[in-house]
Formats: sequence, C-alpha cells, structure tokens
Amino acid sequence: MTPSSRTTRSAAIWTLVGLVLLTLNLRAAITGVPPLLGELQDTFGLSGVEVSVLTTLPELCLGVFSALAPLLARRIGTEAAITVALVVITAGLLLRAVSAQTALFSGTVLAAAGMATGNVLVPAVIKRGFPHRVGTLTGLSMMLLSVGGAAGAGLAVPLDHIGGWRPALAAWAVPALIAALVWGPLALRARTRRPDRPAADASPAAAAGRPGSAADSPPDAVTPAAAAKGSLLRSPLAWAVMVFMGMTSLMFYTLTAWLPEIMHDHGFSPATAGMMNSVIIVIGIPLGFVVPVVAARMRDQRPLVLGVVALMAVGLGGLLLAPQAGWVWTAVFGVATGSAFPIALTLLNLRSPDAAVTARLSGMAQSGGYLLAASGPLTFGVLHSVTGGWQASIWLLLLLVVPELVCGLLAARPGFVRPGPQPPDGPEATGPEPARVSARSTESDRAR
Repeated sequence: MTPSSRTTRSAAIWTLVGLVLLTLNLRAAITGVPPLLGELQDTFGLSGVEVSVLTTLPELCLGVFSALAPLLARRIGTEAAITVALVVITAGLLLRAVSAQTALFSGTVLAAAGMATGNVLVPAVIKRGFPHRVGTLTGLSMMLLSVGGAAGAGLAVPLDHIGGWRPALAAWAVPALIAALVWGPLALRARTRRPDRPAADASPAAAAGRPGSAADSPPDAVTPAAAAKGSLLRSPLAWAVMVFMGMTSLMFYTLTAWLPEIMHDHGFSPATAGMMNSVIIVIGIPLGFVVPVVAARMRDQRPLVLGVVALMAVGLGGLLLAPQAGWVWTAVFGVATGSAFPIALTLLNLRSPDAAVTARLSGMAQSGGYLLAASGPLTFGVLHSVTGGWQASIWLLLLLVVPELVCGLLAARPGFVRPGPQPPDGPEATGPEPARVSARSTESDRAR
C-alpha cells in the first residue's frame, strides 16, 4: 500500500468515526427535554403556553436553520461547518443548565440550530466521502439517530435523579464536544487541500478512483460549479423530495404527539398508551438501517414509497374504524413511519449527482419539510378542540396521505435534480445516464 493510499484510507476511517459521533448528537438534546418538562415547569414557573413554545422550538429551528447550512458549508467548507455546528450544540446544551428562563430558551435555540446544520450535512458527507456506500451509511446514520434520541429520552430521568435537571440537560454536551474535537482536524485537513480541487472530488473514494468518483459520473451530471449557480426552487423534483420528506415527518410527529391521548380516550391506561409511542420508535430503529440499504440497491424506489404510504393509510383507517385494536395500528404505524423517513433521507443522495447538490437539496428538503411537519401536531390538536373528538383530525391525516403518495412517487423516479431552468429537450428526472450510474452503484454495493 502506497503512502497516499494509507493517507486516503486513514482519512476515510477518520471521517467515518466523525460521522458516527455526529449522528449520535443530532437528537438527544431534543428528546431529553420532554421527560423533564414537569420539573422545568415548576423550577422556572413556565405557563402552559411557554411549555408549548419550548417543545415546538426545536422543530421550528430545524426548519429555519436547515436552509442556512448549505450556505455555511459553501463559505467555510463542509468539515468546518460541521465543527461549528457541534460547538454550537455544546454551547447550547451548557447554556440550558443555567438557572434562568432566558438561558433555557436561548440554549434550546442554539442546540437546535447546530443540529439543523448537522442534519443537512450528513447526506452530503456520505455522498462525497462514501459514494459507493450510500445505502449502508445512510442506514447506519438513521439507526444512530434513533439510538441517540432513545438514549436522550431514556437517560433524562435517571440523570435527573442523580444530579438534578442541570446535569440531565447538560450531559449531552460531553459527546457533542468529543465529536467537535474529531471534526476539527478534518476541517484543518480540508483547508490544506489545493483550492482548485473540486469539492466533489476531494473524497477518499475519488482520490482512489473507485466507483462514485468524478471520473465515474455521467456526462450530463451537474458539476459543483453549476450547482452553485442554479436554483433548486425551479426543480419540480426537488419540490417533490421536500414535500415527501415534510409529509413523512408530519405523520411521525403528529402521531407520536397525540396517539397516547387517542388511545387513552378509547380505554387504554395512560401507561399503556404511552408505551405505544415507545414501540413505534423501537420498531423504527432496525428499519432505519435496513430500508436505506434496500432503497439504494433498487433502481426505482416507487414500490417502497407505495408500500409505506399504503401502510400509513391502513393504520389511519384502522384507527378510525377499530381504535380498540390499538396495538395492531401501533405496529403498522411503527413500520410505516420507521420506513418512510429513511426513504426520504436516502432520496436526498439518490436524486443528487454530487455532494454539492446533495447539501443544497438536503437544506431545501429539511428546511421546508420540518416547517411543514411543525404544523401537524398543532393543527391536529386544534381540530380536536374544535370538534370535541378525534374523527376530523384523523380524517385530515388520511387526506394528507394523498400528497404524500403523489410527491413520494415523483421523488422516487430514477434521475437527478437539475438546478436552474430545465433544459428544453426533455424532463429533468429521466434519461439513460442516471440509470447507468444507479446500476453501477448497485453492483458496487453488492460486490462489497
């Protein structure tokens, strides 16, 4: 093995370690708050409205700051942007431990802003550094996101019993800081590369000439320079990806927010109703790993989209007609939501020709998607308050299955998004060259 090969392999391993640590830190700061809401409300004298704002802030920040992540990455580099995001998460978590209501809210905003940046850049890191492992590493990232979220929720109360709410809120600053220390050297290494070296070709895979490098790209692929000039807002395919991601997130957040109340009103004990939420999340952990791998090996992901959306419709219909079979619909929701979001996240890579476009598509999809998702629980609750029952709210979710299906099928067609005005000689999402790239990626994945 030559010195350059050893350097490339070392950089790939270091990037993989950084990716693991990054994804573990992108949910715990959010999921660790709800178990402590009662104590925080008593400590700070929070009103019901303030508690609602505290729980809604993370989703709103994920939507707002996701749009800024690609801009930051283009300005200072992906590695440096991730390092900054992890430092911001660390600062936000430490700030929340200060005994002041302002610090609690501002720390939440800081932590969520850092997580939004990390969320957006994870697919770009995978696309650039490991283009031949998109499915596997997207699945690993999804699984680690779920594990981090579950750990944040599960350890909040034990940490509170040991040292109070301050260490319970601040504890996750430690792994965030460790992750920042891993990404710091990667950022420094990226700055030493030649300035004329294209970002999409700076990956270990590209340097080694493996499948997925610039030399392996189709002739009609969008270059990083072109990606910086064009607008994804003019791409129907980009809009389809964004709406599909938003609808899958809306379904998940709405169901996990209100399913315990629905089940309790239909005769289930509060403990059992709450356990149903945990089951939905647990079912999603293995699916988060398996589904992206399967999706990346398929040339056309439309059958997967059709299957998971059909499951969601079956679960919602069952909730309307036979709510007493709550455990059955809980399992159905677990499979549907546990598969839908991983598909949406995988499509960010599969619909992008290079890492530059992946970062921008991820920013657009997650920004608009999270803002759309944030409206779901609120609208669902308002309808319940107005009508006095759950029928109208569930019917609303059933109606929203239609745009989820339509946009999902459009987003799952083989092809790449094309920033800027569409060429006059054909649609953006079809053509033989993207299909050949998909076939090569499939063969590469199977070979490994």
